[in-house]
Amino acid sequence: MTAQDKYAVFGNPIKHSKSPAIHAAFAEQCDQHIQYRAVRVEQGDFQRAAASFFAGGGKGLNVTLPFKQDAFAFADTVSDRARRAGAVNTLTACADGSIAGDTTDGIGLVRDMVANLGWQLQGRRIALLGAGGAVRGVLEPLLREHPKSVVIVNRTAARAAELAELFADLGAVQGGGYELLEELEVDLLINATSAGLQGEMPALPDTLLTVRSCCYDMLYGPEPTLFMRWAAQNAAWAVADGLGMLVEQAAESFYRWRQVRPATRPVINQMRNAMAAA
Repeated sequence: MTAQDKYAVFGNPIKHSKSPAIHAAFAEQCDQHIQYRAVRVEQGDFQRAAASFFAGGGKGLNVTLPFKQDAFAFADTVSDRARRAGAVNTLTACADGSIAGDTTDGIGLVRDMVANLGWQLQGRRIALLGAGGAVRGVLEPLLREHPKSVVIVNRTAARAAELAELFADLGAVQGGGYELLEELEVDLLINATSAGLQGEMPALPDTLLTVRSCCYDMLYGPEPTLFMRWAAQNAAWAVADGLGMLVEQAAESFYRWRQVRPATRPVINQMRNAMAAA
């Protein structure tokens, strides 16, 4: 029997993680012999658990909430994009015994929008709702697509302004409260808040979207999210959820670990069908 390299995703909660199914599909497609499991890690125990995993021969870890900053601190080296994001979602055991950290969330988002959905980012006016880790993790890849402008809005305006300042060297980016949206029309609106999980939606102006606007929710589920329903009601040209981003960021991790890039579209379809059947 062929020995299997060990991988895992650490998080809390982790029970409903789709990562094991996604990486199993990648491995089967690419003829890679790996073992991948979801591990619940208790708060305050990440450093010990990660050290134990790699000491036991683990090859790579995905890291989800609430441990992305712990993973950043754990890594011996981090990529430039992870350093700017201040967070790591992918840890890789290197040949010299060191652990490399990277963040693949932003790449996953951009690849889903551009390659899968066929949306154009260059020269577009983009607005992001929220100023937490999800936004911080995707700003650099978004700005490197050369949009016309990026506006970050948040209930705590100072957090959005601080983020905008951190990334201002990469392009035209502005941050503040939701009142910034009142005078804007945007080509792409990205929801990076979790308000929809509580059945809430920020009040957004009716004038925000044009007939060619695209709306993207980082959340996903078997039914359209609250944000997606709002977008459809406001005549958005195209609406999508974050399942493609989830699969694409996983594919980038898989590529870093195995040097093989899986085809993502069949896996996105597989995950979508599994959610609908559940």
